[in-house]
Amino acid sequence: MTMTYHKISAHADEFARELERVSDKLNSTFSEVQIKQLLGYLDNLLLWTKAYNLTAITAPKEAFIKHILDCLAIVADLPFADKSGVSVLDIGTGAGLPSVIIAIMRPDWHVTALDSNGKKVRFIRQMVGELGLANVNPVASRIEDFDGVFDVITSRAFASLDDFVNLAKPYLKTDGVLYAMKGKAPTSEDVVNLADWQIEVKSIEVPQMSDERCVVYLIAK
Repeated sequence: MTMTYHKISAHADEFARELERVSDKLNSTFSEVQIKQLLGYLDNLLLWTKAYNLTAITAPKEAFIKHILDCLAIVADLPFADKSGVSVLDIGTGAGLPSVIIAIMRPDWHVTALDSNGKKVRFIRQMVGELGLANVNPVASRIEDFDGVFDVITSRAFASLDDFVNLAKPYLKTDGVLYAMKGKAPTSEDVVNLADWQIEVKSIEVPQMSDERCVVYLIAK
């Protein structure tokens, strides 16, 4: 795969080396193709953000840390990580975070990238073609108008766990797992209405990021 960079050309080699350097910390290994896909996605994200309003972060290094490394940090801890053929729905995926990153790292999984913003979904569709991501299904829709059931439902977009659970529950398989990316760990008040769910919170460490980050697993009792 040949990749020409526009926005990150001055940083591409540095970012590629950093991915290899932090692979152990992320509990992941990166093929040459995956590194090119990750950097190609980042470059296009920054290239098209002015036209499509994809991200407020426009500095290449900051975007690499807060978008690419942040999403990579959750991949190894995804539910069913030891299985292939897992179906994933990412609600409110925006420009494809974390859906595109998951799809790059798990080409054996099927990832549906759902967002109501048509421009952002068109961007993801463009990335599917340019990066050769045959395992991504970009869908422009509100979750309430969507149909399907999934093994794992992820989200980076919801401030409220209640909102995430209420919207995602109808689309979760019986033995499925909800998986929320969060900053600070939820308090007892945040989960007071989720007594019907088994909840596990795990802190994650994102390389080069000092902000508190965690993931929340929710399984119906």
